Amino acid sequence: MKRRTKVLLVGLGIALTATALSRASRSTDTETVPYTVIETIDGVEIRQYPTTVTVETTAKNTGVAFQRLFGYISGANQRREEVSMTAPVATKTGEKIPMTAPVATDTTERGVQMAFYLPEAYDYDSAPRPTNPDVELVEHSARTLAVRQFSWYATGDRTRREIDSLLETLADNGVTTAGVPFLMQYDPPSTLPFFRTNEVAVEIQRREQGQGTT
Repeated sequence: MKRRTKVLLVGLGIALTATALSRASRSTDTETVPYTVIETIDGVEIRQYPTTVTVETTAKNTGVAFQRLFGYISGANQRREEVSMTAPVATKTGEKIPMTAPVATDTTERGVQMAFYLPEAYDYDSAPRPTNPDVELVEHSARTLAVRQFSWYATGDRTRREIDSLLETLADNGVTTAGVPFLMQYDPPSTLPFFRTNEVAVEIQRREQGQGTT
């Protein structure tokens, strides 16, 4: 075997090992937002989530948004308290607001809205307050989400395709949405693309366990 090929294989092995260790660390050390799967419809999970608290910001790009939120969990809050990282990270990418929407203009573009879920030990009243005026705490009441999972890099085009597939599946099965679709990401940036876990989700009208479509 040629030396170059050996080096490439060794490098790939190291990368795979590092990714596996990273994923193992996430599964054991990182708290994940709890949910209950009510049913599965053509590959889309219908999940029930409890009341959750997020720390959120809207910025011109994901890098700025992430740094603001990372600053908060690193101690940029009124108690100077470090807050554990929780998976997933939720992101809504701005679009031009259509003229038919009940807004004043169709020319303003929103930035990227990003949210970190706080650990279950916090509620809205007990969570430390942000010191950055561009960061806020938001309480989300218990809700039902329709979720479609995918791998690889969550690029804008790929995420839009996954959202289109999610919404098409829901429409075909008579499921009514009640919110704006968003992206959830679970892995650190060093994770290789084929090991990544991404999800697109949208809130839907509440469904009881075992409820079918009509």
